[in-house]
Amino acid sequence: MSESFPRLSARTRRFTLGVPRGFTISPDGGKVVFLRTKSGTDPVTCLWELDTETHVERLVVDPRTLDDGDLPPEERARRERSREQAGGVVGYSTDSSVTRAAFALAGGLYVTELPNGDTRRLETPGAVIDPRISPDGRRVAYVSGGALRVHTLATGDDRALAEPESPTVTYGLAEFIAAEEMDRMRGHWWSPSSDALLVERADEAPVLTWHIADPANPDRPATAQRYPAAGTPNAVTQLFVLGVDGSRVAVPYEDEYLTTAAWSSHALSIVTMSRDQKRLRLFAVDPATGVSTLVREDADPAWVDVVTGVPAHLDDGSLVWVAASDGGNRLFVGDRAVTPPTLQVRAVLDVDHDSVLFSASGDPTEIQLWTWDGHSLLPVSTRSGVFSGRMSGGVGVLTEQSLDTEGVSTTVVRRDGMAIPIPSLAERPGLDLRVSLGRSGRRDLSTAVVLPSWHEQGSRKLPVLMDPYGGPHAQRVLNRRGGYLESQWFAEQGFAVIVADGRGTPGRGPAFERAVLNDLATPPLEDQIDALQGVAEQYPDDLDLTKVAIRGWSFGGFLAALAVLRRPDVFHAAVAGAPVTDWRLYDTCYTERYLGHPDEQADVYDNSSLFGDAAKLERPLLLIHGLADDNVVAAHTLRLSSALLAAGRQHSVLPLSGVTHMTPQEVVAENLLLLQVEFLKRSLGV
Repeated sequence: MSESFPRLSARTRRFTLGVPRGFTISPDGGKVVFLRTKSGTDPVTCLWELDTETHVERLVVDPRTLDDGDLPPEERARRERSREQAGGVVGYSTDSSVTRAAFALAGGLYVTELPNGDTRRLETPGAVIDPRISPDGRRVAYVSGGALRVHTLATGDDRALAEPESPTVTYGLAEFIAAEEMDRMRGHWWSPSSDALLVERADEAPVLTWHIADPANPDRPATAQRYPAAGTPNAVTQLFVLGVDGSRVAVPYEDEYLTTAAWSSHALSIVTMSRDQKRLRLFAVDPATGVSTLVREDADPAWVDVVTGVPAHLDDGSLVWVAASDGGNRLFVGDRAVTPPTLQVRAVLDVDHDSVLFSASGDPTEIQLWTWDGHSLLPVSTRSGVFSGRMSGGVGVLTEQSLDTEGVSTTVVRRDGMAIPIPSLAERPGLDLRVSLGRSGRRDLSTAVVLPSWHEQGSRKLPVLMDPYGGPHAQRVLNRRGGYLESQWFAEQGFAVIVADGRGTPGRGPAFERAVLNDLATPPLEDQIDALQGVAEQYPDDLDLTKVAIRGWSFGGFLAALAVLRRPDVFHAAVAGAPVTDWRLYDTCYTERYLGHPDEQADVYDNSSLFGDAAKLERPLLLIHGLADDNVVAAHTLRLSSALLAAGRQHSVLPLSGVTHMTPQEVVAENLLLLQVEFLKRSLGV
């Protein structure tokens, strides 16, 4: 490996360390609880509290002062699903008054008294996953050994409300599909009265068993994992209302997927979705009988969207919901759409009495905050950028990112309008960004052009690096600095880097996203070419179209490999990291949403597979894959490599022993970038 390239600082990869997150606001707005590491190089997350009256910030829990140990396998899997890379207290729950918090640390169960920081470890029969404290603060529910247990704080009594009937059963945890594809990370919910829980039972017995091996350590047995590949059975999920008195009431539902649940003083609500994902239904459940009443049903000939934060209710019981309507993703209060179709609602962030805080995009490169106050829409964020937030007791927490500001800014806004900053302790990445956001191509695609800081425009033509994700659910072209650090680093090595969001990516409304229905290959690839040609027209003296490379990870890896296989006239080299190569090998919920069932649409799957194009490879291709990846398993890359070998096509494969889909290992991630630069420069003859 050449050392002629400046090493990418670990701070560039880990710029989120030291950034406040995970906010909880007390009902009176007097306290804000949050998570943050002590510095930008510290990977241990602590629990903090801000007093909004005195502006005093206090460290509540430092995990270094508590017992530590190994994470249980189930917790490692949960963090993989949530893409959590930090350590320490990475999640917590509070009672309704926000005076007591519960969290898991290295498999142990802890409860802390927020007013004074007194923290104690509770005795449990095994490793703890996802503890949830009851609204009254008297009990903690958690999962251990697949059982849903409840610990009573006053007496120390700890007992199982439901225990697994077989090794394939769990109570109280979200199954793989819910966590990976529906953003539902939990499987149990307390009643407002703290006397019962809604609990998911998941049985993975029908799901295929795959084996994730570590060839670098042949003495270690392969890890057996249940993986629901497209067209195969999912886990069987059921719901029960479990009383702390030992009662048990079944809550039956017909649809394949439980997308979410919520239990407030207004209703016990569940949302279910059909296997083909063309129907979403909201039910109100009677917790005493388990009988469900249909409240709302949404349907779409392509697919329905699962939106974070709904269902919710105003104080008067009005339903807060988000659905596609008149060409836009719109906020509904009751039966009334209160946002215009041109404002694409992203998520409902909080409901505070009669006000709804939500995020939405007019310009797809911006994510702004809005409130509905019962009468009108009011903008909360007033500058360009990407915002998120929370709201309770009339107090708001706003986080802000933009290309014009360094890092992430967090501000608490009191009822009287006073703004209190919560400092970010993140280090500066050490890169000066030169990013231009705009539109390009025939489809007016959102595009970011990243040039070297030292480049004088028009002075020379640079080799081009397309750097997309390019697929559903994820958007690269946003007005925030953190999204372009790796792209800028590649630009500093001598590339003009282009990041483009094509059809299928969020932010531009249902029609734009649904353009990939039955074809995950053609529209995304066409749009990368469209963006490239559009940028070349805007920068005619800066881009060398005879030297165009493309790199990506996950869907971006699929897109990169696809580009050199199908359009070698445009793309001259590719780096494909953890690529999906055949969608039959990817999971049910994601894949079937876009391509249908493989037994019913085999030709659709064939068209979006890379295997049929293996013999066409004539450009340099580097495949990178973590052998411990349990999301896009290494079989994707290995099978493509076999097809390329059978076709006599030269290519390179870089297997990463012990690395998952996230590649969190700092040294591995850093050196991977250096290896990619070397490969791209060598392949392009730079």
